[in-house]
Amino acid sequence: MSPLDPVPPSIVDPADDPVATFLEAWAHARTTAPPDFDWSQVALATSAPGGMPSVRMVLLRGADPSGFTFFTNYGSRKARDLAANAQAALCFHWYWLERQVRVEGLVERTSDAESDAYFASRPRGSQLGAWASDQSEPLDSRERLDRRFREAEARFAGRDVPRPPFWGGFRVVPARIEFWQGASSRLHDRILYTREGSAWRWERLFP
Repeated sequence: MSPLDPVPPSIVDPADDPVATFLEAWAHARTTAPPDFDWSQVALATSAPGGMPSVRMVLLRGADPSGFTFFTNYGSRKARDLAANAQAALCFHWYWLERQVRVEGLVERTSDAESDAYFASRPRGSQLGAWASDQSEPLDSRERLDRRFREAEARFAGRDVPRPPFWGGFRVVPARIEFWQGASSRLHDRILYTREGSAWRWERLFP
């Protein structure tokens, strides 16, 4: 770990609110991220009905005391997994800070209003792409996808693109949040928060 980036105070003296601690760490990651790194990316792990795990990168679009939010096609594999098993894990890795944050919890859909508001903020091309794609379904040719995109362009020419009814958000409601900070000799710092009712309990873990 760089001497210019000491162990954060939240690791040395953990606070009572891990979400506030995360937001502070996320803001620091955003302001220090290398130019080619999308600071909002996070690994999302789900599991199929039979228990087979699946992981992919998604973009975190919001975090507050209610949970951690991302958006997707409700027909995608991740959404199908969550429909069968509404539990998920997130892992943030900010390698230049030697820092990770892990989140585990139940998952719920965002409201229509939340999904509408975020969809309206997306670039128009991304909005049209949502209409063109049957995410995670077999695709016989790239030409078919391009044709469907052109059809969406024609369909919504000259007007706002509405949110598809099959597209929206999920929120991971945290039950466990772990902060991991790299240190020399592999003596890493790990602080695990576990939700107990409306409060949080924390404990330090061996690395």
